[in-house]
Amino acid sequence: MIAKTGPTPLVGIPACVRRMGAHPFHIAGDKYVRAVSEGAGALPLVIPALGASLDIGDLLGRLDGLLITGSPSNVEPARYGGPSSVAGTLHDPERDDTTLPLIRAAVSAGVPLLAICRGIQELNVALGGTLHQRVQELPGKLDHRADDERPVEEQYAKVHPVSLTPGGVLARITGAAEIRVNSIHAQAIDRVADGLSVEAVAPDGLVEAVSVTGAASFALAIQWHPEWRFWECADSSAIFRAFGTACADRAASRAAL
Repeated sequence: MIAKTGPTPLVGIPACVRRMGAHPFHIAGDKYVRAVSEGAGALPLVIPALGASLDIGDLLGRLDGLLITGSPSNVEPARYGGPSSVAGTLHDPERDDTTLPLIRAAVSAGVPLLAICRGIQELNVALGGTLHQRVQELPGKLDHRADDERPVEEQYAKVHPVSLTPGGVLARITGAAEIRVNSIHAQAIDRVADGLSVEAVAPDGLVEAVSVTGAASFALAIQWHPEWRFWECADSSAIFRAFGTACADRAASRAAL
């Protein structure tokens, strides 16, 4: 938890669109909401996936941070010039329409940004990078998926190490050269976008974390899920504290205007 010394920062969390019965809903996972509230010491605000009808400039002018969450859906391959997805792949075009321009605008405006799982993929695509859609089918790569039939505690267990870039943002936050992480994804970064720096790699060479090079504020993206029981993990707690501190700094600056 971040000690409060000023106004509580407001952190936006873009929603996924899910159909429940006959009706679509805009939703965000509880674990992300609580990680923002309890780990970053901020007030979470779920942002509906309204696409082009969302006034991004007005929204970012009211926010002190942006958390881009994971999701069962994949970024549509047309967004980065990739081949068509295999049948049955879940997409969320409303979310893509919202998050991709929102990420670009947040980076440009210096709004603190933390992106997780699908979020790292969205950041990479938003800035011009490409994605692997099915890492488990690539020669020499690990199967980074979790078994959906296993208990959730096992799905989110730490299963492999990642090596952190010496002197990088993530290495400074955690104070470590290597950490162990969970792994719950099939889609991942292929070509890293210009303007991003690699912060961590898996044993198979897969990029697991990036930061925005020369960012005006906190701008970090992670392939694993630090929000899962973050309070039990020193590395995860440190990530949310660092994000919360950046958001609090922006809140204090906005309050002083």
